[in-house]
Amino acid sequence: MRQERSGFGRGLALTLVVFALLFAAAVLLLNRIDRASSGEETALVRQAVRDALVTCYAVEGSYPADVEYLKENYGLAYDGERYIVDCDAFASNVMPEVRVRIRGEAGL
Repeated sequence: MRQERSGFGRGLALTLVVFALLFAAAVLLLNRIDRASSGEETALVRQAVRDALVTCYAVEGSYPADVEYLKENYGLAYDGERYIVDCDAFASNVMPEVRVRIRGEAGL
């Protein structure tokens, strides 16, 4: 009878260990997917800003001074609570450098 309890305890312990490993693997996988998804979303926002800049230049003959102008006049839309978008305008005939960052990352 002691061997039955011992076998049951080992089986239960093994089951718990396997479950814990599977759970940890699932959490790591979801974390990795989230990071990859965030990187793709950031790239999409960056490309949307660049497209709006090019459209503005094609229509008006100069680049805007800031992103707000693109939002108001060219329909640029992104989640401002999630992303910080910076455009460094050097001159009205030089395409601004576009930086898109996720709020809360890298000390933001």
